[in-house]
Amino acid sequence: MKAKDVRQTFLKYFEVREHRVVKSSSLIPDNDPTLLFTNAGMNQFKDVFLGAEKRAYTRAASSQKCVRAGGKHNDLENVGYTARHHTFFEMLGNFSFGDYFKDQAIAYAWELVTKIYGLPLTRLYVTVYTDDDEAYTFWHRAMGVDPARIFRLGEKDNFWAMGDTGPCGPCSEIHYDLGHSPIADHRDCAFPCECGRYVEIWNLVFMQYERDQQGRLTPLPSPSIDTGMGLERITAVLQGKQSNYDTDLFHPIIAQAADLAEKIYGELPSQDISLRIIADHARAAAFLITDGVSPSNEGRGYVLRKIIRRALRHGRKIGLQGPFLFKMAGIVAELMQEAYPDLVSAREYTARVLVNEEEKFSATLTYGLERLDDLCAAATRQSQRQISGSDTFKLYDTYGFPLELAKEIVAERDLTIDEAGFQAELEKQRERAKASWKGSKERVSEVYVQLTARLPSRFVGYEITEKAGACVTALIADGRPVDLLEEGGTGEVVLDETPFYAESGGQVGDQGALISGTTLLEVANTFSPVHGLTVHQVKVERGTLRVGDSVAAQVNAERRRAAMRNHTGTHLLHAALRETLGEHVKQAGSLVAPDRLRFDFSHFAFLTDRELEKIEDLVNEQIQLDKPVAKETMDLDRALASGALAFFGEKYASRHVRVVSIDSFSKELCGGTHVGRTGEIGLLKIVGESSVAAGVRRIEAVTGGNALKRLQEDEHWLSELTEQLQVPRAELYGAVEKLVTAVKEGQKEIESLKLKLADTESQSLLQEAREIKGIKVIAHHVDNIDRNGLRSLADRLKNRMKSGVIILGAPIEGNAALVVMVSPDLTSRLPAGKLIKEIAPLVGGRGGGKPDLAEAGGKDISGLGSALKQSYDVVARFLS
Repeated sequence: MKAKDVRQTFLKYFEVREHRVVKSSSLIPDNDPTLLFTNAGMNQFKDVFLGAEKRAYTRAASSQKCVRAGGKHNDLENVGYTARHHTFFEMLGNFSFGDYFKDQAIAYAWELVTKIYGLPLTRLYVTVYTDDDEAYTFWHRAMGVDPARIFRLGEKDNFWAMGDTGPCGPCSEIHYDLGHSPIADHRDCAFPCECGRYVEIWNLVFMQYERDQQGRLTPLPSPSIDTGMGLERITAVLQGKQSNYDTDLFHPIIAQAADLAEKIYGELPSQDISLRIIADHARAAAFLITDGVSPSNEGRGYVLRKIIRRALRHGRKIGLQGPFLFKMAGIVAELMQEAYPDLVSAREYTARVLVNEEEKFSATLTYGLERLDDLCAAATRQSQRQISGSDTFKLYDTYGFPLELAKEIVAERDLTIDEAGFQAELEKQRERAKASWKGSKERVSEVYVQLTARLPSRFVGYEITEKAGACVTALIADGRPVDLLEEGGTGEVVLDETPFYAESGGQVGDQGALISGTTLLEVANTFSPVHGLTVHQVKVERGTLRVGDSVAAQVNAERRRAAMRNHTGTHLLHAALRETLGEHVKQAGSLVAPDRLRFDFSHFAFLTDRELEKIEDLVNEQIQLDKPVAKETMDLDRALASGALAFFGEKYASRHVRVVSIDSFSKELCGGTHVGRTGEIGLLKIVGESSVAAGVRRIEAVTGGNALKRLQEDEHWLSELTEQLQVPRAELYGAVEKLVTAVKEGQKEIESLKLKLADTESQSLLQEAREIKGIKVIAHHVDNIDRNGLRSLADRLKNRMKSGVIILGAPIEGNAALVVMVSPDLTSRLPAGKLIKEIAPLVGGRGGGKPDLAEAGGKDISGLGSALKQSYDVVARFLS
């Protein structure tokens, strides 16, 4: 059975048994700061299990994309060395949210494994939690499993918890006996054994308790089911393979890598490890890049960079030179396109990201491998078993060679790295980046949590900007609930119903006023610290406000309309970007303010003027067509199935989501406020395009009146230019071009004259040379020169002198500049870099350089003359 059929059979089995088949969520968790990557099938249902979210269904099944390569769950170092560790994998799972429980979950699992997949009973074993008599009895009596094949294990193996507190429960696992195999290092042993012969294929978690801070277990009112079966493992079992890497999920990728390297898989163990690592990491890289992760030096991007670089290093080990990983990622897209078509649409973008990363790391890898070879050889010669932390840190700090990669390389030679020494060096470099990822442990203020539970607020402002008779349900000052806000004071107000939009999805919060009789409060911002709660930040301009008062809530309507124009403009911009650049474009962040919009998106190259023009034209075409902007609330799964775009980092707290559509041009999930028709935007003008991070670009734009102002400003400057240059508008470009050419020619002439002047000056300066112990030395103050000119003059003097030392100083841009040049025959006795370190402090500065050329700068221009005079003494000391 092919892997795709294994996946489809699983999903179909549960679909006909009234389970909703739910699409895999992104590898970037939905607004969950505790997770680096999605690492289990239950992640997207976490809030359902916690009771914070209700869904339209109580049974679900999915095949979830997962990555375990960072944070608490990190399999990276084992990948390639074992048969079943992976950075990327798929988790098949079925879930019950207070519907069926233990007996039905076991019955489903046993039927699928034995009847549908057809695994022989003689190869299967079951484990249950030590005290779970209920599960044991059901396996034995209802399923007919021989007691000799049911094993009770402790909490370490068969009890699952979401955290130190919260939902938890016993679990039951199904294991498969791969058989005794000396080749696979499987022993002639009995279950349970850790030799790899018995592979866990399915874990059934019975979520039936709530654990409190004292460790007490209380039965949950609605027990739930969370199961997980690794697609790679069950596929290996069904295909009769000892290793996941021998299945059709990996073998075509391994074959391609082996072919490129002109190697044979299975020939050499060390070679096979590298091929497995390349195959696994190509899968992880392809899926991560497709889901919007870009290589970087922090967070998720840093993990992706580590994965890519580890694959490249193993490619180099088996003889692969130049970019190759992008080809492996292409095979991944072909293999997985049926289940994950977005891999194909992002294929070109993925290739460009990988090629760029490979090219950037190539020189670092070459130097790093050579340097590590030297360090390892030196350690071995000196009978040492450890590479110093300072040497390793130099590789990391100067050349960007990853510590993890260095550790792996030296471990292959039975050596270690002094990690404590490395960390000590890292601490000294305060400007270096801190740890790349810290799962946020910040908690929302308990005040807000309690208010949400007791006094939720309802947003009513999609169609209105004023609401009379809104009731004040809570007041907060200095982080504490209060009964009264007095004149001149500041605080926070919660209403039962509000037209104020709370900052969310990139759109800024509304401003406005709350009025109650003669009392007036200015609303400076609106935010939502917890789903279901809208908080108004206020200043009491006049009067007092009490809990229970009735107020008229008035949004600044013009400010809101401006934000609406920009928000709808952002949707149009996103659609135009995807149409122009490709479907790999995904939102990576946004700002929707009244005066401007900012949109960050995944794309590798800077946008050309022609591309920007096309994007702007597409957006304004939609605006001119005055199309209706439709807003519809529907079930999340139906919305996604209809083609609506959703974005990582957004948390859809309800399964009923708002879909904003503009004809067939744009369709996105969005809770923000929008115009009724595109014509209300008036005009969109792109005012900036830049890079935010590797693989992430940013476009800034303005709409409506702000766009008109921008055009008027441009018109003003064009008029000024035509007037200054005294040419018609049609001839302006040519006139500016001529002016630029004339300036460039003038600059060339100036440079030529400077060189002639330097040549003349160098001849006269030669006469000033002093001899110190037989060596000619020139130390001279130069005026009216820039840094390039100073270097050029020193270079000419050195060439004319043939042998000697040149020390020049000049006041440049408010600082004292110094240049030291030494002829090749004298660099061993008088290294320029060391000379300048003695001279630079004399002008309150510092410097450095090579043995033949060094430069410095200092703030004390007045000390320049004295410093140059003392330079002769510095040279004399070096020669003593």
